[in-house]
Amino acid sequence: MRYSKDHKQATRQRIVEAAGRRFKEDGIDGAGVAAVMSDAGLTNGAFYAHFTSKEDLVANVLADQLRAQREGFDAEPAGRAGLEEFIRAYLSPQHRDACAEGCPSAALLDEVVRRPPVTKQVFTDELVALMGDIAARLDPADTETARTNALTLFALMVGTMQLARALSDREQSDRLLARSLETALRLLDDFAR
Repeated sequence: MRYSKDHKQATRQRIVEAAGRRFKEDGIDGAGVAAVMSDAGLTNGAFYAHFTSKEDLVANVLADQLRAQREGFDAEPAGRAGLEEFIRAYLSPQHRDACAEGCPSAALLDEVVRRPPVTKQVFTDELVALMGDIAARLDPADTETARTNALTLFALMVGTMQLARALSDREQSDRLLARSLETALRLLDDFAR
């Protein structure tokens, strides 16, 4: 039976979305193709009709997840208000507690470091695009400095989220999130022109 191009694309997207959730929950190396395909409601045999390898899937997932994050950011209100909303949502207990639905950088950064160069380049390209969007709101007159400031701010947010998730003491994790939010908002004031 031949499926339409739209059906194949929808199936591929279903796999990418299932893999994104599974990778963020179990880690890239902890999530096998069989688990991903089961999550997508498909058989293992269907995998190679869409991807050449698990690494191909990883690269597609990273690109998809970061593009979705960028679209979410772009949907925020313009200017500082949108940046502040993004930061507040990111450094929240809700984001900490919803790893599978959250930021791919906070969930997967330690594994991206060990991926092949092609996969790391996909991650870099998509992250730089997101940082460009943030930089445009920080200081449209000096995009190079603003992009470095955006990376600095985002690094604080990602590192905070990773540590907040790793702490077994919930109160300590909550305090870390609250203090990091204060720090990020101060940085926003320093960086925004």
